[in-house]
Amino acid sequence: MSVDVVQFAQDLTPYATTAITAYGAAVLARVEGDAADATVSFGQRVLRRLTGRDTPDSETTAEQDALADTIAELAGSPDDADLAAVLRVQIRRLMAAHPEIAADIAAWARPAPPTTVTIATSGDRSPAVQNNYGTIHTGDSTA
Repeated sequence: MSVDVVQFAQDLTPYATTAITAYGAAVLARVEGDAADATVSFGQRVLRRLTGRDTPDSETTAEQDALADTIAELAGSPDDADLAAVLRVQIRRLMAAHPEIAADIAAWARPAPPTTVTIATSGDRSPAVQNNYGTIHTGDSTA
């Protein structure tokens, strides 16, 4: 299976950053619970595979160790866009160097991509819902 690692790294980075934001530095060790969000769980699973922490007693490469260090750093500053870009580049490089890892992850079913939802009001009773797909105005909500 051939994978476009540049595009794939870009596609996977939102899952990874969502998991890092949710779990912090413990993202690589945390055990999934039944109530864990699908996006966060997928991001965690991706990060564990990329860093080699998905198999007990496996030896990791220098690239995997560097990625784990970036994950820990990003966990401390989850809003740092530069660190998120470094994460994306490291994911891309790791998958290019290890196409079997990219192929494994590409075969996994992915949940819907993470979204950001903001609810705001304009006026007395005019809520608007905005997500990464645009803005939906619901108008006056009086009964």
